[in-house]
Amino acid sequence: MKRIASATSSSLLGFLLLGCDLNPAQAVEGIEPFLDKWSLTIPGGGAGWLSVTKQAGYYDAELMWGSGSVVPADSVFFTDDTLLVGRQREVQRKDAAGKVIRTHRFTDMIMARVEGDELRLTLLSPNSNGEGVERSEFSGKRQPPLPPAPDLAKVKFGESISLFNGKDLSGWKTFGDGPSGWRAENGVLVNDAPQEPGKHKTYANIRTEREFEDFKLTCEFRVPPDGNSGIYLRGMYEVQVSDAFGKPASAHALGAIYSRITPTENAAKPAGEWQKYEITLVNRHVNVVLNGKTIVANQPLAGCTGGALWSDVQRPGPIYLQGDHTSVEYRNFVLLPVVK
Repeated sequence: MKRIASATSSSLLGFLLLGCDLNPAQAVEGIEPFLDKWSLTIPGGGAGWLSVTKQAGYYDAELMWGSGSVVPADSVFFTDDTLLVGRQREVQRKDAAGKVIRTHRFTDMIMARVEGDELRLTLLSPNSNGEGVERSEFSGKRQPPLPPAPDLAKVKFGESISLFNGKDLSGWKTFGDGPSGWRAENGVLVNDAPQEPGKHKTYANIRTEREFEDFKLTCEFRVPPDGNSGIYLRGMYEVQVSDAFGKPASAHALGAIYSRITPTENAAKPAGEWQKYEITLVNRHVNVVLNGKTIVANQPLAGCTGGALWSDVQRPGPIYLQGDHTSVEYRNFVLLPVVK
């Protein structure tokens, strides 16, 4: 990452001023190649995602940046052969006692150019003290078109694979910041992640050593009150695990593909009860059955979700369990690989 002197911020302003002269209803030469879905490897190596579209003569973009949700970009415009996407971030200014006295909003600017099926991107990020701009280079890859939805009745599965032996963590490995709260106990994969009120403590996640392509996965889980975890398919797509009993169905609650697909209903049981998932991933489409009810019916996956290990939609990956939020328990992990 390079630091640009504060005078360089005028270059960023220049790009913005150029964009102000463009009529969004007018076509700008070289825009069509940008209008697609892109898998990003963001600064620092994390997974990201960008979608650029044109509707009713205007351009829009959606971003997923490392963690969190897919969100609309704050600004989208083109100048010559360059796409510029703005994303706001908040920086809190605190006094000596730690009290927030003001919230600053900075606009990071992403500049992108297309080279065939590759994006060459630059992130210009103003420093939080208002002095200078950080410049980071990163890359993106055009996602291949989504295959048609599979006929799940015709999908063939191979022999079942038990992912957890109930005795120890053989076949699994922890990763991420913080200590590990994972252990095997009485046939249960336990994550013990106690939290203090008003202060979040980070714990490690866990993943299978083996990696998989398409499959059907069944497992049971139990969450405490206000519990929060997640099951990542191929290390990319989070199926949310949370305490959601009695709440409206949500793209951020139990049964959702986090921030991407809202379940058709909330089929949750109360916290503290064992619940069951049957999740099928085939041809970048996902089918989710929770406690015997189909709540996501063979829906397409537009791209990775927050917390993904990578963004390449064609890459095999592990089953990975989120452990950095709260305590949670899992058992009876069985995977049936698709036979092609």
